Amino acid sequence: MRTFLIAAAALAVASPAAAQLSTRWPVSEGDARFANFRFHGGETLPELKMHYRTLGSPKRDSQGRISNAVMILHGTGGTGAQFLRPQFADELYGPGQPLDITKYFIILPDSIGHGGSSKPSDGLRMAFPAYDYADMVEAQRRLLVDHLKVTQLRLLAGTSMGCMHSFVWGTTHPGFARALFPTACLPVEIAGRNRMWRKMSIDAIKADPLWNGGNYVEQPKSGLRTAAALGLIAGSAPLRMQAEAPTREAAEKALEGRVEAGMTDDANDVIYRIDSSRTYNPAPLLSRITVPVTWINSADDFINPPNLRIAEAEVAKMPNAKFILIPETAETRGHSTHTWAVFWKQDLIDLLKRSE
Repeated sequence: MRTFLIAAAALAVASPAAAQLSTRWPVSEGDARFANFRFHGGETLPELKMHYRTLGSPKRDSQGRISNAVMILHGTGGTGAQFLRPQFADELYGPGQPLDITKYFIILPDSIGHGGSSKPSDGLRMAFPAYDYADMVEAQRRLLVDHLKVTQLRLLAGTSMGCMHSFVWGTTHPGFARALFPTACLPVEIAGRNRMWRKMSIDAIKADPLWNGGNYVEQPKSGLRTAAALGLIAGSAPLRMQAEAPTREAAEKALEGRVEAGMTDDANDVIYRIDSSRTYNPAPLLSRITVPVTWINSADDFINPPNLRIAEAEVAKMPNAKFILIPETAETRGHSTHTWAVFWKQDLIDLLKRSE
């Protein structure tokens, strides 16, 4: 494990989003490696690598167990590094803030298929095991228990895909986390429009002549462009975008380069990431989650629209859960409101108090 401050020079080769990372937080990075990792579909990877970042230091209780661990899980296409951006880190990690790193041991994994963890583009391409959320959560569990020696989390938080992983954690490992803070998801099967735009993204890549069954010489840019454009709409914030681009000319100007910025990932990695949600459906098991839960969505979320009325039905299945819907304003960020802590910071403070 190595410790360093995120430096501007390192960010120059990163994605445009990563360029917004805060430079003020001392971060440690490391890799956990698991031999012959078996996926629940029966496939085995000779070695699975899980990359992760940490802030703060572990503290132990009277029995020697780590008692202050907090794990935060990223969304589809993200990495743990996204939680170093100022809008998240600078609101949460400082002295006296909700996740003060002098008090908490913060763990930020890159999930399977993402960042520095094992993924199809490492060489196996479409022969990489067809992982799903259950496999991703199991790898996270192995990282905690086998590598970091964490047997209970003080808090498990997650955004978007990480939000869904939180519900998988809560239903398959009840009580492992003393509190759950999922943001920007629904705990039901990926269906309706949500599955449709994901399937359209996958189909667009596979329909590109350059894809060649995943054995491409150059990235299938036409398919990736379609997938990136769909992702841009899925993450959109209507009121904010209308306020910032109130004319046709302004809207077209604002769009310049944004689709291209979403085309930087490997096509096979994109397919696997999007399709990993195909088996997700914790709804029948939600009653297993008895720890305190604060679940937050935003009213301008294209991916999880509140008019489906799903959240109100599902939150009632969890005996100690609270659902909060952030109203839509010109300041909210659509689906990405999950990463802007200013909108839900007090709710996190309340959850930590409620779960003491």
